[in-house]
Amino acid sequence: MPASRHSLLPPAVALAVVVVWGATPVATKFAAGEIDPVLVGLLRTILGGVAALALVIVLRTPPPAGTRLRGLLLLSAFCGFIGFPILFTLGQQRTSAMHGGLILAMLPVFTGLYAAAFERRMPGRRWWLGCVLAIAGESVLILSRGGSAGATLAGDMLVLASAMLAALGYVVGARLGQAGYASLGATFWGIIVAAVALAPFLGLSIAGSGLPEAGWPAWAGVVWLAIPSSILGYIGWYWALAAGGIARMATAQFLQPVSGLVLAALLLGERMTLPLALAATMIVAGIVIAQRR
Repeated sequence: MPASRHSLLPPAVALAVVVVWGATPVATKFAAGEIDPVLVGLLRTILGGVAALALVIVLRTPPPAGTRLRGLLLLSAFCGFIGFPILFTLGQQRTSAMHGGLILAMLPVFTGLYAAAFERRMPGRRWWLGCVLAIAGESVLILSRGGSAGATLAGDMLVLASAMLAALGYVVGARLGQAGYASLGATFWGIIVAAVALAPFLGLSIAGSGLPEAGWPAWAGVVWLAIPSSILGYIGWYWALAAGGIARMATAQFLQPVSGLVLAALLLGERMTLPLALAATMIVAGIVIAQRR
């Protein structure tokens, strides 16, 4: 779509997606504040799976064929739509949204590490320099509480583990793309498979104690995580990459931690502290350096 490459729509969509994804820690804090975090993770994936199933029926998107591709899909589904949401929600309940957002900002670094390992190649010096700087920033963030209310070491480590799982899911999903299977199909079928696997656990949870009594902000957080964050975000992101060019649109990802910090301050009243600002600067600078070509 050459005409779209120079229009304002692809960058606008990419920025909107970045804001949606940046709101993930905030939405999780709202949801896990009144609903058990494991139940939040279950609901997030299962509601997203229902929406994804409707889309694959409308779009007539078949699942990947062959044992190898289906194995990759299962691993991607477990990492991205089972392990990640449950660990992330458990961690985000125990730390601040600012901490959670900055830890998630490390996804490009973890993704690069996994990709290099899968491809058996050594990244260049610039990538290692950025990686070391970003990891140093993460160390400042995690080891220094920095006055961040509600931030705990256990919460930060759970969010970190969830980010590492999500990055592995991204790389495995990308290998499906390298084999010729569409990225959107991998996303939709991944969340559908995960939803089917988790449905019995949701049924047991509801049968035992019913749905929790929570206010509308908590339920709005669950819906945000399931639909805009897990479904609409991917649709918009893949469209922006295709219409606006990967190199041009990918730089919008650098704004995701910034949007997360702003939203945490506006919606949750979290305060920016000097150690937090230092960690954020180091993390974002490291990611920018590592991603430069």
